[in-house]
Amino acid sequence: MSEKAALVFSNDAYYAAFLSNDYNAMDLIWSELETVTCIHPGWAHLDGREAVMESWKSIFSNEANPKMEIKNAVAHIYGSLGVVICYEMFSDITLVATNIFAKEADSWKMIHHQAGGSQPPPIMHDDYEEVKTLQ
Repeated sequence: MSEKAALVFSNDAYYAAFLSNDYNAMDLIWSELETVTCIHPGWAHLDGREAVMESWKSIFSNEANPKMEIKNAVAHIYGSLGVVICYEMFSDITLVATNIFAKEADSWKMIHHQAGGSQPPPIMHDDYEEVKTLQ
């Protein structure tokens, strides 16, 4: 598997965990070696793995499975860092997300997620630039 395909796989795993409210899967996605950060829409900045994982416990305990589609994902690799920018399409709102991953051994682990309000992208597509989604 190419590095870009592995990065896309990790991003897809993040959204699969999110959409299925799977805390254990989400826990495996986030780095245990690097300091992690997260900015959920409408939330204050979360710094550190404990705070980030507590936020996911809260989200998963208070919400039904979200209905969301991921569109227009673009993946880039910068040495040992990978960045995926994509649109999170809900029925009534569009968010643009930045997901940053660090290469750890043979996998990409999330170190930052941020999503905020956005207009829908002008052209909608499901596939990644040069790499098809693995979901």
